Amino acid sequence: MNLSLLECRILGCLLEKQLSTPDVYPLSLNALLNACNQSSNRDPVLSLTEAEVQEGVAALIEKNLAEHWPGRVLKVAHTAKPTWNLSVQEGALLAELLLRGPQTPGELRTNSKRMYAFPDLAEVEGCLAVLMEAEPPLVVRLARAPGAREARVAHLLSGPVDTASTALPEPSPARSGRIDQLEAEVASLREELAELRQAFEAFKAQF
Repeated sequence: MNLSLLECRILGCLLEKQLSTPDVYPLSLNALLNACNQSSNRDPVLSLTEAEVQEGVAALIEKNLAEHWPGRVLKVAHTAKPTWNLSVQEGALLAELLLRGPQTPGELRTNSKRMYAFPDLAEVEGCLAVLMEAEPPLVVRLARAPGAREARVAHLLSGPVDTASTALPEPSPARSGRIDQLEAEVASLREELAELRQAFEAFKAQF
């Protein structure tokens, strides 16, 4: 299995929407396009065209991972669950890894709540173990990054992964901008605090 970024995004969206919004699943092409281009719960954020999504769906159908549902409006469904015999929990974890890349079990538990609410990390780890022991394996645990409390987990649907790599992903531009803004706010608050301390000391000196 060697899925492209486009194919991973489409498959991840289909898995996600089946669990988070079952009333509108399978997805129309327009709904699938909107899901692929969401700015939330996506890393990286993409800006795909309808033609690109159609091309990705065709590639997944060729790989027996998706199918068309005929009707008044043509819809798309994944076939990953029967293909890999996925449980709801395993489908949620795989969707999250496809949509946002490598994550720690703790991050997966938090980020997958819209699809399935894991009661504890033990259940997350149990489901990850099933995915790791599948034939062929669907996910792999990476080496723990220096200073990190948990090792991240990555999917294997885009081919082999360098498990020895401990590099953390570069923050997205939006996240970097937010960090810069927070740092500026902290610096400003520190300056205000220093000024207040000076004013208070001057006030005390009067008595």
